[in-house]
Amino acid sequence: MRRVSVVGNSGSGKTTLARRLAVRLGAPHLELDAVYHQPEWKPLADGEFRRRVAEVIAQDTWVVDGNYTAVRDLVWARADTVVWLDPPRAVVMWQVVTRTVRRVAMRAELWNGNRERWRNLTTLDPHESVVMWAWTNHRRYRERYERAAASSEHPHLRFVRVRSRGDARRLLR
Repeated sequence: MRRVSVVGNSGSGKTTLARRLAVRLGAPHLELDAVYHQPEWKPLADGEFRRRVAEVIAQDTWVVDGNYTAVRDLVWARADTVVWLDPPRAVVMWQVVTRTVRRVAMRAELWNGNRERWRNLTTLDPHESVVMWAWTNHRRYRERYERAAASSEHPHLRFVRVRSRGDARRLLR
């Protein structure tokens, strides 16, 4: 395991695991959200997004976390392993709600000056609320990565499905 793509639902623990895995491997870590979300939540243009990601994945070792289809072909072409975080929906929801409350209350900067808003906890629009995004996309991510793991489209990739904290600890050992 030298080039790793960490994927899964929002709130599943991608960034936490990716950071720990990067330290364990002595590899750089790239959080795709940090590249994509520019100041005032403006998205980075796809061409520039792909260029920045390609720069990082040209290295011998790395850990990239995120689900962006705009760069998945690049990342998976170079990756040797996909770590898929797939905890139960109840775990994801607990993690994403508590994380969002903490970030809002602490006014924590996420990336490029962006902060979560109280609205993220009250709106039902999944494009405005990471909580609703996690709820409405849980099944979609599960189906997407089940198909990818079963497909012969990426024969060079090893898929590792992480369903619990115990699975994550075993992976890090």
